[in-house]
Amino acid sequence: MSWLLAQLGPDTDPAVLQTRYARLHSARAVALEVLNERLSTLLAEPLKVSVNGVVTVDQSGNVAALERRIASVAAETAPDDTPATGRDLLTTVTLCPRRRR
Repeated sequence: MSWLLAQLGPDTDPAVLQTRYARLHSARAVALEVLNERLSTLLAEPLKVSVNGVVTVDQSGNVAALERRIASVAAETAPDDTPATGRDLLTTVTLCPRRRR
């Protein structure tokens, strides 16, 4: 959860992230889905709105930042990623009997 919040921002609802994780079974997939939804929301509206002499709002910088973030998350290792070797790591503890004196 902390990795997801670090990728998506602290204002992201943890309950929504848990629901998505239960459906997608991957932290990276959850982060990419949320970031792609944010990007789609920005692209659904005009990127630049200008009222002459009053105000200009330009969202193209936000679009570029989200695209960079998506590429970064896709390239990073998520905490629940399986090793690239295809083998599971296994740690065992072997208890040896004490020798009597």
